[in-house]
Amino acid sequence: MPRRPLLTLAGLTLLLTACGRTPALELDPVTPSPGTSAYCERLDGVLPAAVADQPLRRVEPESAGHAWGDPAIVLRCGVPEPAALRPDSRLADVDGIGWLDEERGDAIVFTTVGQDVDVEVTVPSAYKPEADALADLSSALERAGR
Repeated sequence: MPRRPLLTLAGLTLLLTACGRTPALELDPVTPSPGTSAYCERLDGVLPAAVADQPLRRVEPESAGHAWGDPAIVLRCGVPEPAALRPDSRLADVDGIGWLDEERGDAIVFTTVGQDVDVEVTVPSAYKPEADALADLSSALERAGR
């Protein structure tokens, strides 16, 4: 009987992603400022497979960020400080990480505040309460070293 090659978990994940019904999400690339690339690379390695019970999905270009679910929860690393940030801005604290939240259309955009590298997470209103998605991401930000 001929031997069949074993399909690795990585190969199976790639195959399922490529054959999945959800197309790759097109994102505008982020041009991180000098010194942020190392943090963003570390963060890439520790992000969860699911956020708000939504599976990871492909993005194009791959370096533009990460996404989960449909509608997509999107994380982008190395973004500029939000223009809406003021000294008197009200911030949310999730597991020791400060976040500025801004309503943009049918989503809330959360951006870290007080970190060496700013991270932005866009959460569509389909995932109420939107801040719950941050709980799934805060430990990854912490592990990446803020």
